[in-house]
Amino acid sequence: MSDTAGDDRPATVKCLVWDLDNTLWQGTLLEDEQVALADEVRKVVIELDSRGILQSVSSKNDHDHAWARLEALGVAEYFVLPQIGWGAKSDAVRRIADRLNFAHSAIAFIDDQPAERAEVAFHLPEVRGYPAEQALDLPGLPEFTPATSTVDSRRRRAMYQAGFRREAERAEAAGPDEEFLRSLDMVMRIGRATGEELSRVEELTLRTSQMNATGVHYSDARLRSLLADPDHEVLVVTLTDRFGPHGAVGVLLLERHPEMWHLKLLATSCRVVSYGAGATLLNWLADAAAGAGAHLVADFRATERNRMMEIAYRFAGFDDQPCPCAAGLSDDAETSGAAAGAAAGSGADGLQRLHLVPEARPASTTLRLEAPALFV
Repeated sequence: MSDTAGDDRPATVKCLVWDLDNTLWQGTLLEDEQVALADEVRKVVIELDSRGILQSVSSKNDHDHAWARLEALGVAEYFVLPQIGWGAKSDAVRRIADRLNFAHSAIAFIDDQPAERAEVAFHLPEVRGYPAEQALDLPGLPEFTPATSTVDSRRRRAMYQAGFRREAERAEAAGPDEEFLRSLDMVMRIGRATGEELSRVEELTLRTSQMNATGVHYSDARLRSLLADPDHEVLVVTLTDRFGPHGAVGVLLLERHPEMWHLKLLATSCRVVSYGAGATLLNWLADAAAGAGAHLVADFRATERNRMMEIAYRFAGFDDQPCPCAAGLSDDAETSGAAAGAAAGSGADGLQRLHLVPEARPASTTLRLEAPALFV
């Protein structure tokens, strides 16, 4: 029933899409305007929300009528991007996944009608389907049990909802996009990870695939060991603006070598790509390395989904020309053979070492950056 992550536990569901009639609530709205929501189902909705699993709706109903009932039942706020209408449910689920920028394998769908589940499965075979009678069991399933629970995961829905408001205002804004970005009053903070923040770092490497430069997940134990190493920097990136916090949006793992800094991992949230987060981080790092007189070597391993990260590196000036400064670099246990199905590349497992001779870079004109001096 569930897709797997290639190890001993299923990949975590990022968004559950609910049918309404005889699934979320008891009865059919067109036949009974007072359809009821069982307390046990309400508890499931609240519990999944607390775990950072987004929830949406795909229902064949009149939109205004159904949404009014969700509001009357006190659960409308828990559902993002509801798709209520008369079209195919596979189309609705696809729109939700596309808008969230989630892989289909990160989406689950629950419906009381076998024909509707079959229609979604036929058109979207990676989406996981569940019958309505399994609703109360969902919190106990491993795919609905994220490995970590953080401040960011507990407020994920609110951050996405703020993001939708932000994007709506952006779409309506007149003038150059740079002016709108400046109007957001964005503040990016780069800080050294503490023991308490490591779960946020681990979660980001788990959830981010399109903007993870190596496709690698660093375990909590490994990250904790690096915190105590003076030659490593484990950095967490957060972003806020006038709409509220974006939460943790990036992680960098940097190792110092003589005359060279080795960027072992860069992962950023897909939600902040269009705000220039990746470019800002790489420019800041290049500027810092230039000030220290150090070259930069960045690990990159192509996966099926991280082409955008390679573009970010290339745009920042990294190339694949060999440099003596990278001679002798070894792989961490996590990076050695880590990405199953990785594309062929420079190393045996597709690992490439991109190189940059950095120069001073100008500060961002669209956000304020607060960052530490590195390796001091």
